[in-house]
Amino acid sequence: MKHRSLFATATLGALLAGIAPAHGQQGTREASTDPGRSVSIFTTAQGTNQRLSDSGQVLLQPGHPLTEAENSIFVNPGKRFQPLLGIGGSITDASAEVFAKLAPAEQEELLKAYYDPRDGIGYTLLRTTIHSSDFSSASYTYIEEGDKALSTFSIDHDRKLRIPLIKRAIEAAGGSLTTYASPWSAPAFMKTNRHMLRGGSLLPEYADAWARYYAKFIQDYEAEGIPIWGITVQNEPMATQTWESMLYTAEEERDFLKNHLGPTMHRAGYADRKIIVWDHNRDMMVHRARVIFDDPEASRYAWGMGFHWYETWAGGEPMFGNVAAVAQAYPDKHLLLTEATVEKFDPARYQHWPNAERYGTAIINDLNNGAEGWTDWNILLDQQGGPNHVGNFCFSPIHGDTTTGELIYTPSYYYIGHFSKFIRPDARRVSAVSSRSNLLTTAFVNPDNRLATVVMNPTDQDITYNFYVGDQSARVTIPARAIQTLLH
Repeated sequence: MKHRSLFATATLGALLAGIAPAHGQQGTREASTDPGRSVSIFTTAQGTNQRLSDSGQVLLQPGHPLTEAENSIFVNPGKRFQPLLGIGGSITDASAEVFAKLAPAEQEELLKAYYDPRDGIGYTLLRTTIHSSDFSSASYTYIEEGDKALSTFSIDHDRKLRIPLIKRAIEAAGGSLTTYASPWSAPAFMKTNRHMLRGGSLLPEYADAWARYYAKFIQDYEAEGIPIWGITVQNEPMATQTWESMLYTAEEERDFLKNHLGPTMHRAGYADRKIIVWDHNRDMMVHRARVIFDDPEASRYAWGMGFHWYETWAGGEPMFGNVAAVAQAYPDKHLLLTEATVEKFDPARYQHWPNAERYGTAIINDLNNGAEGWTDWNILLDQQGGPNHVGNFCFSPIHGDTTTGELIYTPSYYYIGHFSKFIRPDARRVSAVSSRSNLLTTAFVNPDNRLATVVMNPTDQDITYNFYVGDQSARVTIPARAIQTLLH
């Protein structure tokens, strides 16, 4: 099923034109709670044609006396928390390879769908890989095997497809995307298992060479006109995968950071680039934070901690409380969801609504527990959930069918858009809670002082609730299996 029409209308574009301020712009007053202030509502709902659709307005009026049985969302714009770095997705080799197979019209459509803040969902955050990952057609590095001096270092592979796509994404986003990069494995000769796949650890004698590899990557990407905001130390450092992977204990990552990577970045002139540790699941993040952040020498190099959502792979529940535990223990550090995707691709489940609800639930809870940004995995995959050189096929919010040339929009795209389109960089999270567990919510005040509140209904029933902003309220109905953004 092809969804050619996204959601944008002239009315919607006009309403949103004012909520895409320049990065770094700060507001000077709280969101208004004046009586009669209108609230615009945008809705995506299962079983309807509503996809980020303008579903009308309500007026905030003096709040009425509450009864115990009422559903309510309470927002207090005066209580402010962490700023938003951004929301976005990853441009991998797989995404670039599929993109290159699309016709020019579909390429432009995809770029607008993701990066245009008016007619798309306004992604502002971008992750990419340092040489290959599983989402490449084959394993590769930027040097010849055995080249400890890095004299053969070249990003020519990336110049063919990946770098051109990143440049077009930056252009489509208005000239700027906060971009960071992650390695999946060091070159084979630097590892204990002498292989890029199936785990193994970094050999101590190559620690300095591997640290210089990151700096060379930054140097060459920036020479291409792609500013690198930061790097993560290692993707999933506790997972031995069938694809590119490399292991660090907490102590090994700490020591590599403080003795090699951090000093190398400083010597190379990249002291202002952010270094993100862990980059793995929520389940073990508290331990990793303690080992690294409690070491003063390691901690001074670490901007913060990245985390993924895959701790649910064994059937458990998401460990959102661990995000809050790190935020509370280390308030000077930053938290960023660096990867999430729906695994086990099946084309019969393109429109499987629980996939989208998994995104909505995770984004709301991660932000409410202290995350400053959220980065989805591949922005684009093909009709098989790849390419992937080890068969680890997954979903992406948009798929490109390379046999028909069609773009397939999944519900996840729209659910992510309820956050990325309306909550802009440097927005501040504010207090927002639900009186009942049948609704989830988060809220941010944007730099232009507009309040964006996201409400999600994961139940099978329509729910009418009181939307309270300070002492003002309005009655709002959210359909079953739906998500709304209320813009005030």
